[in-house]
Formats: sequence, structure tokens, C-alpha cells
Amino acid sequence: MPQKRHRVHFKTYDKCFTASEAVDWLHELLQCNQNFGPEVTRAQTIQLLKKFTKNHVIEDVKGRWGKEDFEDNNSLYRFPPTSPLKPYPNKPKQKVEPLPFPRWRDDDSVTSHSHIPVKPLVMNSELWYKRHSIAIGEVRTCRLVNRRELTAANIEEIWKSKTLSSLQKIMGLDSLNDVMDTKQTNGKHIMHNIYNVHKQGIVVMEDRSKELPHWLLSAMRCLANWPNCSELNQPMYMGFERDVFKTIADYYSYLQEPLLTFHLFDVFVNILGLLQKKLIAIEALQVCCLLLPPENRRKLQLLMRMMARISLNRDMPPLHESTGNRALMVQTFSRCILRSKEEVDLGELLSTKLVTFMMDNCQSILNVPVSLKNSVEDFIAHQRRVQIKYPGADMDTTLHPTFEKPQAAKHQYEYEKLSKPQDPAKVVLEDIINNNQMSTKEKKKRLKQFQRSHPEIYKERLPTPESEAAIFPEQPTVKSQLSFFALRRSFRSFQRTRSFRM
Repeated sequence: MPQKRHRVHFKTYDKCFTASEAVDWLHELLQCNQNFGPEVTRAQTIQLLKKFTKNHVIEDVKGRWGKEDFEDNNSLYRFPPTSPLKPYPNKPKQKVEPLPFPRWRDDDSVTSHSHIPVKPLVMNSELWYKRHSIAIGEVRTCRLVNRRELTAANIEEIWKSKTLSSLQKIMGLDSLNDVMDTKQTNGKHIMHNIYNVHKQGIVVMEDRSKELPHWLLSAMRCLANWPNCSELNQPMYMGFERDVFKTIADYYSYLQEPLLTFHLFDVFVNILGLLQKKLIAIEALQVCCLLLPPENRRKLQLLMRMMARISLNRDMPPLHESTGNRALMVQTFSRCILRSKEEVDLGELLSTKLVTFMMDNCQSILNVPVSLKNSVEDFIAHQRRVQIKYPGADMDTTLHPTFEKPQAAKHQYEYEKLSKPQDPAKVVLEDIINNNQMSTKEKKKRLKQFQRSHPEIYKERLPTPESEAAIFPEQPTVKSQLSFFALRRSFRSFQRTRSFRM
């Protein structure tokens, strides 16, 4: 703040400034600052200077403090000889960072979901022969058929289907229709949450209008990195941490919908029954958080990491007079993370329990589940690969079976129903079983190949090893015949020797 000499009522004051000069200078500074922007008004600047006057950051030139009210006029102010500002906190000797907090300018290192990683396919005759172990001439007639090209809508539907199936399997439910409306699930949101992320796992928004304000990000970063925030190069007044925390809490308290959304409330409540099995609960929360809109997931990631770091930071001063920092985090932000539309007391208890578990395990819960990602990518690659078409049957077998299709559950979704009829495949299986002209070795190869392609039909027709063994007639092995001849020869030689002695 520039200071100069002023004259009032025939008296001169050095190193001071008028209230209007302070408002002009601070208003211009706030508008040029990236954390605030040009939308800062002059009235907001005056309110900030009133707070400075109340905390004795600036004072009247006559030493009066606490009684006067700061106004936009020609009154003179100065910085007090003894400043109430406390010095910048020293950094601890051992820097403890339990959780890495993300950078705020994360425009780099972003992977778009426009291109799904697919393993390259290298096909030649030798590899084809090795994979299937079928000699040339054993197959009567076959032709290679390319899969149809998958559109963006097809890929989104696959991600939606596989994610919901994985969540249903983890939670052990017959159907998800009792706990959520599956029609509201958006496959595009799932793909964005998996592929449009920073290298630290934080979701990156393409639409900057849905991003958190710069001043809020700066406040959250300040508390998360306390006291190692590199931007705070100036002293702070007493109670600075509490004012910053109150600013963050006020912003999240005005959210119209919780971050975990209303339509997913029952799903997260059901996950509470899995908390005793920690690993299963973490896996369920990992998959369920992928169903959130990208802006909700990003806000949840940033908030959870800030809460976890504040609760584990021993250098952080108490943010409340009667409540510890850890309990204060859960008490303040539980409603903005999870609540129901009915606003019942029981819902508040459930949200507090779930938020506590998520805060303690946020590093694992808010990461992308690698197993789900790999399985869906393999399935998409499987759908794009070359197929072998057998004559007389609507039956395809993949040359590179890298994805094993799981058995269908009792209640399947409409978008997971099989599109290919199963009757022709059953006819092919019966032809293989009843073909007496086929050798045993060739029949075993064909049955094994059919089992990999259609495990459900194979298990229905041949459920037990005894039923499989009944297909092949019993034949004496070469080893048993040789052992019989060897025993017969030894017995005859023994008889000849005995008769010679007699």
C-alpha cells in the first residue's frame, strides 16, 4: 500500500493514506488477482477493509481503534507501530505428507476418452495354427469374418453394462433395481471419470464453467498444505485459519444436491453393511463413485483429500473451540456429501458413518479400479477382433480369447441380453458328440473349443465328468497291452526252467 504525507486541519501526518486511496488500491489489486477476478465490487473491498480495521491491521492516524467504522472518505489511516499480525509459521523439521494434494493447474497430462486403448492384433497363419491347434485339413470349410465397427454409443453402453454388473456382483445383490434407477446411469460419465484424469487421479473438467472458483481452490489448498503453502508470503492475523475454513464450509453448505447425488443414496447406504469387510467395501465404493457426474467426482476428490490432510495434520491449530479437527470435518461436510431428500435423523447418522470411512480410505476409494478398467478394455478388444465362421451354424470363436465372459445372473438387464440365438450352437454340439467317424483326439479338440466359446451350453449338456467320459468309448491303451505281453513271457520262461530241472 503506497504511503505518503497528508495535511489535515493545519496538521501534517507522515506515512499514511486516505480511506478512498486504500479502497482504490485494494480494489484494483483484487480485480487483477487470479484468485478473485474482475467481478469483485467496490462494496466488497470496503467490507474487507472494515475487517482489517477491526483486527487492527490498519488504524486511525490518531491511534483510535475498535470504535470507528471504516468508510469510503478522506479519513486518514496508517499501519500500527506494533502489528497484531502473527509471523509466518515455521515449517516442521520432518515433513509429513500422508496424502499428495493435487496441483490446481492440471491442464497437462490429460488422457482423453476419445481413444480407448486396444491391444494391437498381429495375425498370421502360424499364430492361427498355434492358438487353435487345428491341423490344416481338419476343418472342412471356414471363413474369417470381421466384427462390425463399434460406435461411441456402443462403447458407452458396454461401460455402463459392465460397471453395473461389477457393482451388483460385489454387493451380492440379485438386482440393482431395488436400490437405484439404472436408467439414470450415464456411460459417458463413467468413461470421463476413468480416462479424463490428472496423473494424480483427479478428474479434469473440459467445461471450465463447472470448475470450482479460484478463490475456493486457493483456500482449500491453503488448509490442505498448512503450514507449507508457498503462496502465503505475508504474515496472517489471529484466527486466519478459522476464517478460511468457514469460507469453504459456507460454499459447500449451499449446494442444492449432495455430491453423491440423491438417486445413489440407497446404494451408498447399502454399502454400509459391508464396512466390516474393509476390502470389499472399498471395492464397492470405488465402482459406485464412477457413476457420479464428473463435476461431482472432482469436487468430492478435492474435498476428501483436504479433509483427510487436515484431520492428520498435527501442526494445524484447532479450527473450533470445543470440537477436534477430525470430528469437525465429518460434522461440517457430511450433509453436503450424502443426504436423502426426506432429511430424516437416521440419514444423518448413516452419512456420518459413511463419510468417516471414506475420509480414512479416500486414497484408495477415489482411485480408478484397475481390474474393472482392464476387463472392459479386453472385452471391447474382443468385440473388435477377427472371428471364424463355421458353416451350418451361427457360432463364432475368437482367435485371441483374452476376455472370459462371466456366467449370466438370474435377473439380467435388458441391455445385457444375448443377441445371438443359442439353438444352432446346440445343434453343432450334438453333431460333434454323435459323430462316430471323427477320431477321439479330434472330438476332444472340438469339444474343448466349443466349451471356451459357449460354456453355458456345454455345461447344460455335459454337467459332470462322467457325462463327458461317456461320449468316448473305452479303448485299451498301448501301455496296458505291453505290460500284459511282458508278464506272459516271463511266466512262460519260468515254466520252461522248472520243467527242465524236473
